[in-house]
Formats: sequence, structure tokens, C-alpha cells
Amino acid sequence: MQLRSVLVPVTDSAASLEAVGIACRLARQSKGKVIAIHIIEVLRSLPLNVEMDNEARRGEQILRHAEEAASGAGYRISRELLQAREAGPAIVDEARDRGVDAIVLGVGYKRLIGDFQVGRTADYVLKHAPCQVWVVRQAVAKPV
Repeated sequence: MQLRSVLVPVTDSAASLEAVGIACRLARQSKGKVIAIHIIEVLRSLPLNVEMDNEARRGEQILRHAEEAASGAGYRISRELLQAREAGPAIVDEARDRGVDAIVLGVGYKRLIGDFQVGRTADYVLKHAPCQVWVVRQAVAKPV
């Protein structure tokens, strides 16, 4: 399988950093590139281009952690901080605009009413992505 480019949306979760490492290993096989993006969700009551300094600083820190995770895997990535109304559509739009071959998406382990849920963003990406989507699920915490 040739993956010339892989998009990895990153958050501050362990699953997200694991997704970066997996994306780097996948891309290395075909000498592809990895693009890490962090999306700042902007409330509808605010203009989309509003300056969100605290969120931008936090986003840059998350992207630096992604870069460090990639470096630890022996790979170099590009990164971008974006603002959007919702992360899911923004991820799909980025994948389409960049023509990526795959999205590697880290998700936590969430239970709602007893059932596992991937969450709103991952659900949207799985339904609408124009390319392969690889999901990296966080391990289930063992009861103490």
C-alpha cells in the first residue's frame, strides 16, 4: 500500500500521539509525508477569524508534542494550526484539499449509556472522509 501523504489530526490525548507514531511508520514505508493538524473550534457566536491567543498557544504546544512524537519515531512532519466551527468537517476538508491517501485518527475510549462511542468528530470523519481512515483507539483502563 502506497501512502504518499497522511493527515493526522492531533489533540492533547495519548491516542492522538500514538496516531502520529503510527502515521510516521506507515508513511516511512513509501517515503510519504505526514501532516499534523490541530483544530481550534470557534463558537458560532464569534467570527471565524477571531484571535484566540490562549487556544493558539495550547494548539502550538500540542503540535510541538506531535513533532516530538514523530521525531521519536525517526520521522519529520509538517504541522498546521487551523480554526473552524467544527473539527470533523475541517478534517475532511483538509484531507480533500490536500489529496491525502489516509487519515490516522486517535480516539479515546468513551462509554455513553454503557456502549462505546467514538465521538462526534471521529464519527463525522468516518462517514465523510474521501480517503482511508485508520482509527487508533486508546486502551481501556483496567479496573483497580
